[in-house]
Amino acid sequence: MTPPDSNEPLPWFLKPRNVRRVLVGLFVTCSLFFGLDFLFALTGFDKHPYFQWEQWPGFHAVFGFVACVLLVLVSRFLLRPLVMRDEDYYEKTSSQTEDKTDV
Repeated sequence: MTPPDSNEPLPWFLKPRNVRRVLVGLFVTCSLFFGLDFLFALTGFDKHPYFQWEQWPGFHAVFGFVACVLLVLVSRFLLRPLVMRDEDYYEKTSSQTEDKTDV
């Protein structure tokens, strides 16, 4: 995607180098927290869980990922057909309105 005026610099997030930096930063941060959770499990740190499975190392990371994937799938395959309208829902084309008036 190029900007409309070639003299203007690219916005910050359109530069591939910056997108890569953000992704690497997110992956490093997630890896550090995931590793910290394993460190807590090895040292016997008590996280005061309400349920037993909350004590498992990496549970919250896996739970968050699965919940996000399920949210996307439910919205795409169940909710989208319910709220989706035809392309010309608000403004019917002239040929369709003429056909109805002729009848």
